Amino acid sequence: MAIIEQNSEKVEHLALILDDRALVVHGDGCDSNYLSDAGIAQADIFVATTGADDTNLVACELARKIFQVPRCIARVNYPKNLRIFQTLGIEAVSSTSVISRMIEREATEGSKHSVMTLLGGDLRITEITAPGAENDGHPSGLAEGWGILISSIKMPEDSTIVAISHGGQSEIVNPQSKLHCGDTVVCISRRGMEEKILSVLKSSLRSSH
Repeated sequence: MAIIEQNSEKVEHLALILDDRALVVHGDGCDSNYLSDAGIAQADIFVATTGADDTNLVACELARKIFQVPRCIARVNYPKNLRIFQTLGIEAVSSTSVISRMIEREATEGSKHSVMTLLGGDLRITEITAPGAENDGHPSGLAEGWGILISSIKMPEDSTIVAISHGGQSEIVNPQSKLHCGDTVVCISRRGMEEKILSVLKSSLRSSH
């Protein structure tokens, strides 16, 4: 896995926490030179997750047309732009729509709930609720002021956390995001990974108390 990031502070942070689990390249994801440095020629999947739709569109088009990456997925910040990405053959994930659906739903279906599928069902966006403190034998108040950095959680291969909801507030995951007992996370993963992800979240929360 390789990550391209322009912000130098984020690059240092990612390189520190990921160690040798990923190549972190300091540069512009819309520059073919940095894409090459990240090894895009050997990539099976390219994901663009910046906060700018035009940047994500350009990066995915470079990956598809210049480097022939078979699958490109883009975060779309404004739902009205979804059609543009889909017309160009780019798998588009509207973070706004996903988080809104998560907030608006009044009742959950257990600890995990499938939101949507991508790439013909090969990839799945799933909401997973981390175990609550009261269910693990810890004081229920622990969840209020305590949390573990999401970036420190060793997620299963082919899975990643993209958004989180805590205390009625939702956010796109960043290097400072924390997971608390009882939080709901939105994950992108291969089909059938839900139980493994739930197990990792539970184990990470327990081992960090």
